[in-house]
Amino acid sequence: MTQAEGSGVKQQSKKKQGKESAWRSEEPKDPIAMLSSLPEKKQQEIQRALHLFSLGQGLPRSLQAARNHKYHFWETQPVPRLDGADDGVMTHGPIIDAEGSVRTDPYSLPEGFRWDNLELSSQTVLRELCTLLSENYLEEDDNTVRFDFSPEYLQWVLQPPNWSAQWHCGIRVVSSNKLVGFIAAVPAELLVYEAEKRMVQVKFLCVHKKLRLKRMTPVLIRELTRRVNQQGRYQAVYTTVAVLPTPLSSCRYWTRPLNPRKLMEVGHLGQKRNMSLQRAVKVHRLPEVTKIPGLRPATKGDLEEIHSLLQENIRKFHLNTILSLQEVEHWLLPRENVVDTYVVEELDGTLTGVVSFYSIFSRLLNQPVHTGLKAAHLLFVISTATNLVDLMKDTLILAKSQKGCDIFSAHDVMDNSSFLKQLKFNVDDVSLHYYLYNWMCPKISPDKVGLVLPS
Repeated sequence: MTQAEGSGVKQQSKKKQGKESAWRSEEPKDPIAMLSSLPEKKQQEIQRALHLFSLGQGLPRSLQAARNHKYHFWETQPVPRLDGADDGVMTHGPIIDAEGSVRTDPYSLPEGFRWDNLELSSQTVLRELCTLLSENYLEEDDNTVRFDFSPEYLQWVLQPPNWSAQWHCGIRVVSSNKLVGFIAAVPAELLVYEAEKRMVQVKFLCVHKKLRLKRMTPVLIRELTRRVNQQGRYQAVYTTVAVLPTPLSSCRYWTRPLNPRKLMEVGHLGQKRNMSLQRAVKVHRLPEVTKIPGLRPATKGDLEEIHSLLQENIRKFHLNTILSLQEVEHWLLPRENVVDTYVVEELDGTLTGVVSFYSIFSRLLNQPVHTGLKAAHLLFVISTATNLVDLMKDTLILAKSQKGCDIFSAHDVMDNSSFLKQLKFNVDDVSLHYYLYNWMCPKISPDKVGLVLPS
């Protein structure tokens, strides 16, 4: 299992028969310190190579290229084959029966490392995780943009109802106690076609950039799988920009500039290169105020009606999440700088629309004027009365004027294609792929995917 939007998943070397992992016999006491002993120029060369490795550039981004790639680790896992043999599958069900065969002992780590269940109620541990992810989870190709996750955001993503500390799986250096690896899972009830399954969503696979050649990724995935299986769950859903065996569905990223002046000043790739600043500001100008009557922030008193709207909408899609009322409260009730939800209330008090987006901050490195970007990411939009284009246009206005977002992103899943072009979203050249672990079913077109995984 892996969630790898920029996590740098790459599988290496053949698995030794009869062994679970082929770690080198000699490991330094503190591998993080190894690089410091090298000349500065050599350090820079290695860091650059590891950075490219972390972006998943060693993995194919297209299905055709992926079919010629050797996936040594994933060939050992219960996932559909990538050679085309499973392309026309019409069956539904688990690939292997994992029940009753769960390993009891943790997987071995090399000398100098130990497992740790991260206690996210501790602000110290939360800050450690923020640092690991901010410095190692994802960077742009030119090393100028980094995610800057807040403790509040990580608590929202990693501590939904019924979360388990056993599924917040960290790796530490024994000598320094430094956190150098992480992977997490959160419980999820998924609807896959007509099957309702207790699964997990996999989040934040991350390995310190100086240790990415130490084969940490496979053992992190195996260990998390073991811990999830121990609690009676044997399937998972995850996403990645790299092609692994085998995508259930694939969608595209779309971005809509909200602050084109700032985006052009920082050279953000989401802004068209051949467009002048004057033209960009004009094209992406939004009204100052919203126009839909009754559009307002959601409150706790709206949760039951929001839950009803979600329930009515759920079977429109072949892949969706089934949320309890408690989960709706956790995922959708507004949290400052984390998640925002708006509803459309009619004159009689009924709700006919709901739209929700979450926010992620990024640090800008080596920028003389701007230090960060705030991006809004669409979770979903539902309306039984208002036109989706109008509702989303008002959402863009709110994200810009009230929430200070610089850019708004969405995937072409659900009904999103009905408004993306009309509202001047730009399609990205990067695809996002959806995967199921240990579950076989027919492939799903992106308009039949009703699930967005915050990460």
